Amino acid sequence: MKEINNNEILIEVKNLKKYFEVNKGFFGRSKEYVQAVDDISFFIRKGETLGLVGESGCGKSTTGRTLIKLYEPTGGEIIFDGVNISELSENQMKPYRKKMQMIFQDPYASLNSRMTVGDIIGESLDIHNIATGDKRQARIFDLLNRVGLSKDHASRYPHEFSGGQRQRIGIARALAVDPEFIICDEPISALDVSIQAQVVNMLEDLQKDFGLTYLFIAHDLSMVKHISDRIGVMYLGKMVELTDSKELYANPEHPYTQALLSAIPIPDPEVTKNSQRIILEGDVPSPINPPSGCRFRTRCQYAMERCALEEPAMREVTDGHYVSCHLMDDKYPVAK
Repeated sequence: MKEINNNEILIEVKNLKKYFEVNKGFFGRSKEYVQAVDDISFFIRKGETLGLVGESGCGKSTTGRTLIKLYEPTGGEIIFDGVNISELSENQMKPYRKKMQMIFQDPYASLNSRMTVGDIIGESLDIHNIATGDKRQARIFDLLNRVGLSKDHASRYPHEFSGGQRQRIGIARALAVDPEFIICDEPISALDVSIQAQVVNMLEDLQKDFGLTYLFIAHDLSMVKHISDRIGVMYLGKMVELTDSKELYANPEHPYTQALLSAIPIPDPEVTKNSQRIILEGDVPSPINPPSGCRFRTRCQYAMERCALEEPAMREVTDGHYVSCHLMDDKYPVAK
């Protein structure tokens, strides 16, 4: 795990919400909302990687897209380098588009199949008036070299590349405008296992070379541990645990985090034989009508009456370790 020397905060999220309207009934008279992200708060330091994990549908990708304002937030604040960008108009956001970029999960769907690789990477250079002519071409060639491709690839089209190569193109496109912050939205989940480690190692090298800050969204908990300084765990639109990467794996406090970590394969037959897999009962509830109180209570083996009546607060139980669970009140009593 790399050390963070600069403790200055680049991104601060306060009570972020993102609801999607769902029409129901004739003429859409009654409306319901998918509570994709519901009142979460966290921060990311400059030069740091924050991992974000959880089951499919928990709101990880929606959080990332809302941070970069591909989705307009329903509520809360997104503070980038001291500026609340959640209040900015599209024109006011343009300078921040250069500073915030995204690497998408599907490397093929995110690339325009009718454009050459050179034009895909060069498009953002044109939009932000960064380089033209020979400087533009030199910049494109340099970016391709940075991600392990060659200048000969600039004249080809996305369908001529493998999945791993297409993701490298997507990374080069994100780097084109010299961003400070990159959201990596499950960038390795669509790749072969043999390629995943190469891409993650490249992202780490690029972070060191360019001083980048990452939000790394993923399902693979072992890979998240490798690349992340801190990790946040989400369940049904809520952040349930947030702490240092090593601390999370050594001392998971929330029952949902414990269940996720128990599912990680361990390449040691003796350890595997003695380990116990935690099987969660039931299905994930609907984000349109989530359970009252703690959203995880319908699948939690420790659920009690209080869990249905009162939503647990996200609080710091030990230094830098935040948990949202009523069980913490007995384990870590609040000093009066």
